Amino acid sequence: MLSLHAMNKKDFKRYTVTSALPYANGPLHIGHLAGCYIPSDIYVRYLRSLDRDVAYVCGSDEHGVAITIKAQKEGISPQEVVDRYHEMMKSSFKEFGISFDHYSRTSAKIHHETASDFFKDLYEKGEFLEQSTKQYFDEEAGQFLADRYIEGTCPKCGHDGAYGDQCEKCGSSLSPTELINPKSKLSGNTPVLKETKHWFLDLARYTEFLKHWILEEHQEDWKNNVLGQCRSWLEAGDGLQARSMTRDLEWGIPVPVEGATGKVLYVWFDAPIGYISSTKEWAAEQGKDWEPYWKDEDTKLVHFIGKDNIVFHCIIFPAILKTHGGYVLPDNVPANEFLNLEGDKISTSRNWAVWLHEYLEEFPGKQDVLRYVLTANAPETKDNDFTWKDFQSRNNSELVAVFGNFVNRAVVLTHKFFDGVVPAKSELTAYDQEVLAGLKEFPEKIAASIERYRFREALSFVMDFARLGNKYLADTEPWKTIKEDKVRTGTILNIALNIAANLAVVAEPFLPFTSEKIFNMFNLKGLKWSDAGDINTLKAGDSINSAALLFDKIEDQVVEAQVNKLLEAKKQNELANAVAAPMKEIITYDDFAKLDMRVVTVLTAEPMPKSKKLLKLTVDTGLGKKTVLSGVAEYFKPEDLIGKQVTMLINLAPRKMMGIDSEGMILMAEDRDGSLRLLLPGSPTTEGSSIS
Repeated sequence: MLSLHAMNKKDFKRYTVTSALPYANGPLHIGHLAGCYIPSDIYVRYLRSLDRDVAYVCGSDEHGVAITIKAQKEGISPQEVVDRYHEMMKSSFKEFGISFDHYSRTSAKIHHETASDFFKDLYEKGEFLEQSTKQYFDEEAGQFLADRYIEGTCPKCGHDGAYGDQCEKCGSSLSPTELINPKSKLSGNTPVLKETKHWFLDLARYTEFLKHWILEEHQEDWKNNVLGQCRSWLEAGDGLQARSMTRDLEWGIPVPVEGATGKVLYVWFDAPIGYISSTKEWAAEQGKDWEPYWKDEDTKLVHFIGKDNIVFHCIIFPAILKTHGGYVLPDNVPANEFLNLEGDKISTSRNWAVWLHEYLEEFPGKQDVLRYVLTANAPETKDNDFTWKDFQSRNNSELVAVFGNFVNRAVVLTHKFFDGVVPAKSELTAYDQEVLAGLKEFPEKIAASIERYRFREALSFVMDFARLGNKYLADTEPWKTIKEDKVRTGTILNIALNIAANLAVVAEPFLPFTSEKIFNMFNLKGLKWSDAGDINTLKAGDSINSAALLFDKIEDQVVEAQVNKLLEAKKQNELANAVAAPMKEIITYDDFAKLDMRVVTVLTAEPMPKSKKLLKLTVDTGLGKKTVLSGVAEYFKPEDLIGKQVTMLINLAPRKMMGIDSEGMILMAEDRDGSLRLLLPGSPTTEGSSIS
C-alpha cells in the first residue's frame, strides 16, 4: 500500500491550488491547456484521491489591455467581450474535465472590493512611491498608452512586434521606453512622452527577502526554469526596479485613492488577487471560512502557470502578499514552457491554434485523448511541439493498442470464459508474483512523480502499468489455457482484472473519463489512491459489466483534415495581412480620358484549343460585336459567362493571339492570393454604357 505524501517536506492540512487566469479576449487553445490547466487538474485530482482538503480556483482575467484592444477591433464594449469569452471558457473547461472548485471572473464585485482593499492597505502603510513620470501618449487618440498598446522592436532579441511589457519571442520583461521604434497600436503613430502620475511598488526593497525565499528556501524543490528566470531578475546588474501598480485607462478597477481619476489598477496587481476573491466566492457558496486557505501556515499554496507569468507570480505577487502581511506565500510555482504547433508558435492573432471549443465539437468523447497527448508531450522543461500526426500515433499505438486493448481483453475474456464473474485466484506462479509485485509498486512510483510535478514521467509510469497488464495476458495466453486448465485461466484473469481496476485508480487524474468507464464496467465506486496497490480490489464472485469501448482508432483523413484546416487558416491570415501592390506611376486626367471602358454582354464563350488559360469571347459592346481572347479559363467555365455583363476596355489596339485578333480587354480584379474576379455592374445595364 502507498505511503501517502512521502515526497512532501511538510504534511499540510489543506491545499490552495491556482491556475493562471486566462484573458477573456479569445477562446482557449492547446497551449493554454498544456501550460497550466491540465497539470493543475492532474495534481488536484490526485490530492482529492488522497482525501486532501483542496481549494482549486481560477477565473477569467477581464481587465487586461488585450480586452480593450479586442473591443475596439469589434466595435463593442469591453464588457460584451468579457461576457462572451468568460462563458465560452467556463463551459469549455467543464466539458474538458478541468475540475475547478470555483471559476470566477475579475469583473465580479467581490473581486473589485478585494483588489481595492489590497491597494488601500498598501497605500495607507506608505508602501507606494507616488511619482510623476513620462509615459507614452498617442496624440491622435488623445490618451496614454498602456503597455500592450505599444509595439516595437525588442532590445534584447531584435524581434519586431514586442509589447511594451514583454517580448513573447524571447520572454524578456520590458518597459515601454526600452522598445526600439515604438508605435501606438491605436493609430500606428509614434507616441510622444508625456508626464503622468502613478503609484509604484519599490521592488528593490524586497530583494533580500526574495533571494532568501526563492534561491535558498526553494532551490531544491522549484523547477530549474523558474529558478533561472527569478535569478536573472534578482541578480541583474541594476537589480529590481520600482514598478507602477496603476495605469491610465478607463477599463479596469479604479484606483481607490484621491487624485487618481482616470486611472485603474495595473492588471498584474489585480489579476493574482483574483485567486483570493475566487476563493472567497467558493467558500461563501460552501459555507466555509476562506481565510485558512490563504492565511494558515498549514496551507500549501501552489500556482500553476506558463513561463511568461513567472515574474508576476514569483516576484511581484509575493512582494504584495508580504507587504500586506498575514498571507501564506506559494510553496511552489511549477511553470511550464511554451507549446508550439506543427513547428510554429501558437498565435491567437494569426489563428494558428487548435481551439478547445472546436476540438470538443470535432472530437466528441475524446477529451482524454487530448489530455493524454498534451501530458505525454508537455513542455515541462523546454518548448515542445504538438503535431496532428503525433496525436494520431499516440492514440493508435498507445491508448488503443496498449491501454484500451489490455482492459478490453481482460473484460471480454472474463465474460467469455466465466460469464462476467471474477474468477478466484489459485496457486500463484513466480511470474504471477512478479506481476503482482509490480501492481503494488506502480501507484507509489506514479505518486512520487506527481508530488514532484513531473506529470510526463508520472503518465509514462501509468502507461508502463498498462503495458505490464498487456504483456501479462500476452505471455500467459488465457485463451489457450482455458482448453486445458480452467482454474489456471481463472487465476490469470483475476490478476488481469485487478491490474485493470488499479490502473483505473492511478489513471484517473490523467484520464478521468476513461477511468470512469472502467469503474462502471467493474461496478466500483469511491476508490481512492489509498486503495491503489490492492491485489484484491476485485474479489472472486464479483460481477462485471460488458466491455465498453475506451478508445478507437483515428484515421489518416481525420488528421489530414485538421492539418489542412490549419494551413487554410494560415493562408487566410496571410491574405488578410498582405500588403497591396504598390501604386503605379502617376498619370494625368488626359491619360485616363483616353481609356474607353464600357459595360458589355458576353454572347458566346468557348475554350481555345491548345490553351489552358484563354477563352474566346464574343461580346456586344452596344456599338457592335467584338472578339476578345481573355485569360480567364482557369477561373470560369465558358457556359457560366454567356449572358453575363462585364466591363471591357474597348479601344485597346487589336492584338493577334494564336492567329486571332483580340479586340479589347475584359477588366478583372486580381485578389491578394492571385485569383481573378470579374468586374460586374451592380445591376443590369445597357450595353455600351461608359465607365467614368
